[in-house]
Amino acid sequence: MEALIHNNKHSAVYGRKTIDFSLLYCDRKTMEIAVHPDSTVIVKAPVQSDFTLIEKKIIKRARWILRQLNYFKQFNPKTPDRCYVNGETHLYLGKQYRLKLTEGTENSVKLSRGFFHITCRNEPTPNAAKKLLNQWYSEKAQLQFAESMDRCWQKFNGLGIDQSKLSIKRMQKRWGSLSDKGTVTLNTDLIRAPKECIDYVVTHELCHLKYHDHSPEFYKLLDSVIPGWEKIKHKLELSMV
Repeated sequence: MEALIHNNKHSAVYGRKTIDFSLLYCDRKTMEIAVHPDSTVIVKAPVQSDFTLIEKKIIKRARWILRQLNYFKQFNPKTPDRCYVNGETHLYLGKQYRLKLTEGTENSVKLSRGFFHITCRNEPTPNAAKKLLNQWYSEKAQLQFAESMDRCWQKFNGLGIDQSKLSIKRMQKRWGSLSDKGTVTLNTDLIRAPKECIDYVVTHELCHLKYHDHSPEFYKLLDSVIPGWEKIKHKLELSMV
């Protein structure tokens, strides 16, 4: 087990970009640079390392670091704030539907002919519509995400890894994540994206069961189980603007 000596936060300048990183001096022989989903950069270096050499190595790998940071930034949900009023468009599985709010005998949400028909027992206020639509989204997410997990997991049979459990919740900055215990958590808002984009996020997280970082081996596995994933990722980014 590595013995860690924490150092203060540092930064390195690459062109017009500044890379902030935390430096850990460790009982190890080589230097390691890791970029995490929360956009933190952690550098582990041998105890006797010269800081100037550490900085040079970071600059040398700056393009890779910035590419990883940009990757995580693009994963942030981009759905703008909604007002939940008549005629406003909302997404479901990549398609846009307009809201139609009415007062009726029961609270309900129905999808029909390009509209979300939201019926409220009392006055159909934006808050009431938001609550009903979010509940509907959550119910659909449980169904659609479970189906996506079943579809995607078939590609991972024979890799010697245990099947992951599924968790669903609203997250501020991620579409998906993988816990230390192997649970895939998906953002409820992902239900707004096309099915192939949901499958991409699920597949990405499942690849982390085998490779926990974004190493060349990770991308090799991702390429093998979902060829052309870059286009699907781009579609996710565009569809959720």
